[in-house]
Amino acid sequence: MEEQFKEYAKLLVEVGVNIQPGQNLVIASPAECAWFARLCAQAAYDAGCREVIMDWNDGPLARMKYLHAADDVFDSYPGWRADFCNGFAREGTAHLIIAADDPENLKGVPQDRITRSQRSAGKALAEFRRLQMCNGFPWCIAAIPVPAWARKVFPDRSEEEAMSGLWSAILSAVRVQGRGDAVERWREHLDTLKTRVDKLNGLDLESLHYTNRLGTDLVIRLPEDHVWAGGNGVSAAGVPFIPNIPTEEIFTAPLKEGIDGVVYASMPLSHRGNLIDKFWMKVQRGKIVEVHAEVGEEALQAAISVDEGASYFGEVALVPYDSPISNQRLLFYETLFDENASCHLAFGEAYSECIKGGTEMSKEELKECGLNDSITHVDFMVGTADLSITGQTWDGREVPIFVNGNFVI
Repeated sequence: MEEQFKEYAKLLVEVGVNIQPGQNLVIASPAECAWFARLCAQAAYDAGCREVIMDWNDGPLARMKYLHAADDVFDSYPGWRADFCNGFAREGTAHLIIAADDPENLKGVPQDRITRSQRSAGKALAEFRRLQMCNGFPWCIAAIPVPAWARKVFPDRSEEEAMSGLWSAILSAVRVQGRGDAVERWREHLDTLKTRVDKLNGLDLESLHYTNRLGTDLVIRLPEDHVWAGGNGVSAAGVPFIPNIPTEEIFTAPLKEGIDGVVYASMPLSHRGNLIDKFWMKVQRGKIVEVHAEVGEEALQAAISVDEGASYFGEVALVPYDSPISNQRLLFYETLFDENASCHLAFGEAYSECIKGGTEMSKEELKECGLNDSITHVDFMVGTADLSITGQTWDGREVPIFVNGNFVI
């Protein structure tokens, strides 16, 4: 599979972050994935990258810290680390994030420590977050298997078989088939997404009504100047990039105080090392006022309490139930893949590109347009085989968007 690994690395560098000659690249990677990070670094240098800067992390050490470090550690954020992240973002440095985690790495860790750490990081990295959400620099998140994750996805297989199975599923999802044509296949896929984006933007929708047999009955109002996006983003320097590989979604921002009803998750959510499963939310005037989960309710309560904006929504994303990832009928326990197998929502910050002229607006201007602001952004899946989504236009027409889980426009 060596050639497929190289093709995948090339795809992430040349299409994902779309590295430009003379540009720097930060690669964030778990230490155990160093071999793949090196493939990405080589692909970047082959494409004319000025310098690759490595940003290593380690899941087991993170768990050790949350369990044993002094309590006051979680109320501050290292200045050198803030300078690193904010500084490279300010310079427009490309960022490639390799996700490869144990979905339950932080199981049993005190939620208070995780929440306080997230708050301190959010304040220190406010500039990084702002630039990322408005495409101030090109960034791409992708994933490769590690044994703990593979064993979660395939619990009845040996470690070797589980790793092989997860690699096969990932390469299929990202359209790498060993023929050397992944870049061309992605360009065709992006054209398909653009066609759907254009159709949705042409409808001039005022709201969406979600219903399914799980119990979801949710009305989502949209800002008057909302914009649907999907596939490529465009950086401040005018360079197209793909924030997530894989990606199957078309998305926009909801009106912060314009959501009412009940929504049921259709898949488990792996969030910050904890698994949250079989959960639902009650929403009034945009605010999540009640949550229940059979598994991980404490983690869910903590996730929507990080700051004021964490209990409001920032993204509405449409993904057909009949899609390459969904059709694998595999639960990845990794949001990067599971969100691209299902329609999803996100609580937390909205993307500024989802409002006309939004990437040029200040935080205050975005709020005036009805977009949510937060230091968090958490996607969870709501799509099912029987999901119905009906749109209502500003002139009062009802338009079917999804029937039986798939696009009908």
